[in-house]
Amino acid sequence: MTKTLEGRVALVTGASRGLGREIAQRFAAAGVAVALLDRKAHWADDLVAEIQAAGGKAISLGCDVSDRAALTAAFESAAVALGGIDIVVNNAMWTKYAAIEDIDEESLDRMLGVGIAGIIWGTQAAAATMRAKGKGGAIINIASVSAHLGLPNAMVYCGIKAAVEGMTRSSAIELASAGIRVNAVAPSTVATEGVRAMLDDATFEARVASTPLGRLGETADIAEAVLFFADSTRSGFVTGQSLLVDGGISIALR
Repeated sequence: MTKTLEGRVALVTGASRGLGREIAQRFAAAGVAVALLDRKAHWADDLVAEIQAAGGKAISLGCDVSDRAALTAAFESAAVALGGIDIVVNNAMWTKYAAIEDIDEESLDRMLGVGIAGIIWGTQAAAATMRAKGKGGAIINIASVSAHLGLPNAMVYCGIKAAVEGMTRSSAIELASAGIRVNAVAPSTVATEGVRAMLDDATFEARVASTPLGRLGETADIAEAVLFFADSTRSGFVTGQSLLVDGGISIALR
């Protein structure tokens, strides 16, 4: 595990489970102090205890990322508690797949609030705290291979993830003068417990079969890409990019 991130501070949204949890664990193992943000703070308490037991530093914070005021307050609390923020991972997402004719206002508002407004408010708060610290920083947005592929029953999800890549490019240009790099990681289907529960066996096996490398991604695969973008010694001249971590599915014709 690289130690070039040691002493930095990271804030990860949607950090209590799945990909966000893995990213937070990897940061902590690299010597990064981590603010774990989720809708309910206690959801991440066990991970805080795990990190602290291993000698690391972590706090848990609760807020809805679609709530601008609450998210800004959470960033401010994290900055005070941990000494500023150097790295932000906008990972939180709420998803409901539906056929076009079944999309409803409630689920649409929720998906847009978390998936788009959450990125905007997270980037805004990250920029403010990083500028205050005056040492640049790294923002990593979690996009998806779905930004590049058409998936049935996923019109809203695909649109949101395409928007995430567009917001990544625009904010990278705007924040470059402050030394803040903004990049995205775009996974294909990741074999989390949530994904496994959501997909029936036939769909799960079809996803595996369509992936040239012959397996679905693991949370560790995606977390390593996030750490690459977070580490200025490895990616200090990279900004505005979206890295597909997808086992080759985006370039395969099968």
